Amino acid sequence: MNAGQLAALIAAIFFALLACVAIFVLLRLARLMAAATGLVTDYRAKTDHLLEQAQAAVDRTNEQLARTDAITASMDQVTANMAELSGHVTALTGLARGLTSAATAPMTGAAAFVFGLRRATAVRRSLRVAAVAEPVPDHVGTAPARAAISGTAVTGSTAETGRPTVASRSAGRR
Repeated sequence: MNAGQLAALIAAIFFALLACVAIFVLLRLARLMAAATGLVTDYRAKTDHLLEQAQAAVDRTNEQLARTDAITASMDQVTANMAELSGHVTALTGLARGLTSAATAPMTGAAAFVFGLRRATAVRRSLRVAAVAEPVPDHVGTAPARAAISGTAVTGSTAETGRPTVASRSAGRR
């Protein structure tokens, strides 16, 4: 073996080692590529699932917006109806006040008349009772007139003062 053959043998060994290292690196690279492909496939599946969920959320949001639009439209209609109703109520308020005053005016007059009649009857009765109960005074006409005006009746006199005793009709009611 000469030096040229020895150099060719060394070069062939190094070439074989280099080829083995290259094959080892290519095998590792192939395994890395397979793992990367698997990861990308998993991420793609997960991404597709996330996109489907996002699309479903967008669809639900669109449905809710459509419902909200329908509710808003109905609220606009309700607001318009309420404004119209308010106008009708305002227009009828004057009529209601007129009807109320027209209906209560006769009742008020009748109540006032009945009150006056009862008052006059009560005063007249107290005058009759006073006239029957007391002797005729020296100055005829002053005591009953005073009783008729004030609603009191002279019932007699006290022994100490000699003045007539006055009984008020309202004193017995309390």
